[in-house]
Amino acid sequence: MGKRIIIDPITRIEGHLRIEVEIENGKVKDAWCSGQMFRGIEMMLTGRDPRDAHHFVQRSCGVCTYVHALSSVRAVEDACNITIPDNARLIRNLIHGAQFQHDHLVHFYHLHALDWVDIVSALDADPVKTAKLSENVSGMPQKSEYFREIQDKLKTFVSSGQLGPFNNGYWGHSAYLLPPEANLMAASHYIEALKLQAKAARMHAVFGGKNPHPQFLVVGGVTSVKDLSADRIHEFGEIWKETTDFIDKIYIPDLLAIASFYKDWGAIGGNNDAFLAYGDFANDTAENEKLMPAGFIRKGLEVENINPDMITEDVTRAWYEKGKARHPFAGETRPIQGEPVYDTDKSYSWLKAPRYDGLAAEVGPLARVLVAYAHGNADVQAAVNGVLKKLSIGKEALFSTLGRTAARAIETQVIGNAMGDWLETLKSNIASGDKKTYQAWEMPKTGKGFGLNDVPRGALGHWIEIEDSKIKNYQYVVPSTWNFGPADAKGNKGPVERSLIGTPVADASKPLEILRTVHSYDPCIACAVHVVDPESNETYKVQVV
Repeated sequence: MGKRIIIDPITRIEGHLRIEVEIENGKVKDAWCSGQMFRGIEMMLTGRDPRDAHHFVQRSCGVCTYVHALSSVRAVEDACNITIPDNARLIRNLIHGAQFQHDHLVHFYHLHALDWVDIVSALDADPVKTAKLSENVSGMPQKSEYFREIQDKLKTFVSSGQLGPFNNGYWGHSAYLLPPEANLMAASHYIEALKLQAKAARMHAVFGGKNPHPQFLVVGGVTSVKDLSADRIHEFGEIWKETTDFIDKIYIPDLLAIASFYKDWGAIGGNNDAFLAYGDFANDTAENEKLMPAGFIRKGLEVENINPDMITEDVTRAWYEKGKARHPFAGETRPIQGEPVYDTDKSYSWLKAPRYDGLAAEVGPLARVLVAYAHGNADVQAAVNGVLKKLSIGKEALFSTLGRTAARAIETQVIGNAMGDWLETLKSNIASGDKKTYQAWEMPKTGKGFGLNDVPRGALGHWIEIEDSKIKNYQYVVPSTWNFGPADAKGNKGPVERSLIGTPVADASKPLEILRTVHSYDPCIACAVHVVDPESNETYKVQVV
């Protein structure tokens, strides 16, 4: 048996995550993911008015914010057979697109980039050489004086003994490969992205009233009719243009520049051969076509249509009362009584194990991009092929930590570009006199429905059953459950567990390589990590940044 190390917790906005791995010959031989917090929001909804559900479920996360509300209203609309007006579709698409732009920028720069960028190394950079590098790489080059100012700020942090947001990283780790100038350039863009994300979040407030948890959604459409003014649309458009400009001229070039030093990660962090995308961003109110299409991939790039009836949740390894795998319509959220016992041979997580046709499917940016590529989406194909050509790597590199990170940037650009078309269509509708944003409807006595959407972290679904015009049962399966769920009754591991197997680990006290793959799935926020070496019983305390 190899050495086991435990990383606990890897904290996220949604809860606490524990990663345990077995190391043998310097690589991960086995892995276990454990969700460490139970909430049970679904249990709170029983007996309530279906129209109120989205206000509750939206509070599942303060980062994902609007996306649970969107799935919830879609579920009720499905149960009540409601078709929303075109303006409501456009505004929902625009707010959802703004969520992607904001969320992916924050993830790349503030939650994931420091797995690849050595901040302390930036102190050794030559600002003049950094400026030349920026001119070659970025569409928004800066002068050497700018980089010298950034470097001075970093030196102030270091000399004070406090690195602030960069504190307690793995600086100097052998797995960092960027030269000092590239580290300084990336550090400067980290700071610029901090400023931009605050502006990008304002897009939600323009049509949605506020961020987080905008209040414009209702079953039947949106309440944004008063916001369909020239001034409000112009305000949204200006923020979108600035955000899109940053994505095109800094985010994408940064991704390519950093990835060029880590091409070996095109063969690390994969091991998944099943990918699921519900698709999103409808091109019409009937949702017959979507910008990011739905599909399921069993192996390679062969895609098939999805059948929601094939989704189940297994609780064999989870801390719930045992039973057979169930479809969400028949799902139950019944936690075990007493204190849960962590045992990787039995039960070890509050997360259930979602399966599609019995398979553990990865969801998220990589799944969406693979499905869109296989469907023949011209924009996605051009972007993917461009990245592969620029890095001189083959399509097999897509199925990896590097591919997952690249897919996130690719879809951010594709979705951001489409937002311009939706904005123009909205303007055209208003100019023609169409300002309808809501479809009137009546609550039925009984009904069943589900709402599927694809959110920054992956496939999200809500299922509702209505009885006597109240909620009889409510279940939702979130992206983190798909990706971070435990093994099932057959011993089939979840996507992240499989992805970690084979990952090289140079130093168990500084598990940078493990964090790279875990963070590539976007587990939300940075946190304290505790690594335990069972041979020495020594506990290492480090900071994930």
